[in-house]
Amino acid sequence: MLAITAAVLALIVVVVGAYVRLSDAGLGCPDWPFCYGKPMPAEIAHPDALAKAWKEMGHRYLAGTLGALILSLCVLSWRKGRARGLTTALVVVVAFQAALGMWTVTLLLKPAIVTGHLLGGLTTLSLLLWLVLTESAYAPDKSVRALRPLAAITLAVVAVQVTLGGWVSANYAALACPDLPLCRGSFVPQMDFANAFHVVRELGQTAQGELLSNDALTAIHWTHRMFALVALATVLTLAVRAWRLLPTAAVAIGLIVLAQFALGVSNVLFGLPLPIAAAHNAGAALLIATLVVINFFAFRGLRPSP
Repeated sequence: MLAITAAVLALIVVVVGAYVRLSDAGLGCPDWPFCYGKPMPAEIAHPDALAKAWKEMGHRYLAGTLGALILSLCVLSWRKGRARGLTTALVVVVAFQAALGMWTVTLLLKPAIVTGHLLGGLTTLSLLLWLVLTESAYAPDKSVRALRPLAAITLAVVAVQVTLGGWVSANYAALACPDLPLCRGSFVPQMDFANAFHVVRELGQTAQGELLSNDALTAIHWTHRMFALVALATVLTLAVRAWRLLPTAAVAIGLIVLAQFALGVSNVLFGLPLPIAAAHNAGAALLIATLVVINFFAFRGLRPSP
């Protein structure tokens, strides 16, 4: 039960974290771990600044609660002698996540740190979900192992796509291509890939400290958009292949990826409204979670009991 609670909270933390970033509240508290030197947001003259501070601190307290739950899971697992490696890995990941959270603020939303923080949250969710699955009973079925190669490849492809999506968000490039199906009136617009995907740089700047151009932002958005087609095809292929062996998971992964694709298109069509943008991040988390479930059954040779 504790592992399930932690997994649900991890999903909430990921979604809330995305909401904080998308609502421009990532620097709502300019210091860390406190907010303006206090454990709770102090009175701020501007109401919008106060609202952003509460969003940021709310996310921090949710993440802190998750960290405490994971530490408890690790202590219990060592006492019981079960899943010690997995829970220890979770503690390490969460500790690194805390560091990334601090650097997100102290390094002023550096894109590599922000993207890494998102990936760390999804890794935490994935490990917790794997832990939940290992503590449940399932029927052995060696035929499910036939899904191993495609399930692993699909998870890797979606992980790349989520990373690209995080890079789009971290660089505020979601509206760099404001039209569909073309981008700035062309299928292959003018782009600057060298600066777009230079990892070690400040927000909105090239590695040389110059202003990041529209061509670079376009390259970031266009790459995410094109790779979305690869991810969509790969996930749907897995859904078809898994239909006979894991029908519930197959339907779930198919519906989630179609909804996720529709949300991505809607972000462009409607100018990135906050609810749709946040739902797109939640969809990415659910997509990863469902793929983790499929990979668990495939690599363990198990299937849900009838």
